[in-house]
Amino acid sequence: MEKLSPLIITILVSACSAASTPVPFPEGDLIDLSHAYDERAIFWPTAEPFRLDKVADGITEAGYYYAANNFFTSEHGGTHIDAPVHFARGRQSVDRIPLDRLMGPASVVDVTGRADTDADYQVRTEDFLQWERANGVLPTGAIVLIRTGFSARWPDAGRYLGTAARGEAGAAALHFPGLHPDAARWLIDNRSIKSIGIDTASIDHGQSTEFESHRLLYAQDIPAFENLTALDRLPATGAYVVALPMKIAGGSGAPLRAVAIVPRSRL
Repeated sequence: MEKLSPLIITILVSACSAASTPVPFPEGDLIDLSHAYDERAIFWPTAEPFRLDKVADGITEAGYYYAANNFFTSEHGGTHIDAPVHFARGRQSVDRIPLDRLMGPASVVDVTGRADTDADYQVRTEDFLQWERANGVLPTGAIVLIRTGFSARWPDAGRYLGTAARGEAGAAALHFPGLHPDAARWLIDNRSIKSIGIDTASIDHGQSTEFESHRLLYAQDIPAFENLTALDRLPATGAYVVALPMKIAGGSGAPLRAVAIVPRSRL
């Protein structure tokens, strides 16, 4: 049997050691990007709101304290994820979304100035190009987060959604910013992003009836995070996002706990 040279042995040992070394988790300050689920959480006008039913809260016969609850929630309300199957038949449900799509470097596109003056504003391709002129090309594998500033209106449904009405009448009266379908198509054709998020109730603007941005993105298995908050605390680049939903088998959406890790040098 041919003997390995000392140099080859050194290289193999080094390679094995490197392969077994865990990748360090990003360091920095943690920013919570999720609203709490409670009686004030905002849901789509046609969806059932969140409910927490108390089962136990007190001292047991054995003398120790015990608390437990049941909860009810629609998939699409509060800070949540839209799985691709929500608008694309046969695409990924919540439990089938690769974890890699739910964590990665964040690119925060700020359109608050336009959204302040136009509640129906739709983010355009030019908004992304303007961002790139200041920050460089959207990196491959980016998580794009659109900041409209509407999260500051939470939990006032009338200001956040444009209406406090419920049911179909409420759905018809929605006014909040979203992503223009042409811009969604541009992202798909020209960039390679993992996922997208926004601090409004939908990736399509409130008056959309065709939900084209949903359909375009989800057909490519690009999920969306909706009703995010605290995007004003993130830099345009440099933050790292972890957005993990409840793992609902076959789910078209799920509650989401999203956090960002921001290096202290970028705060």
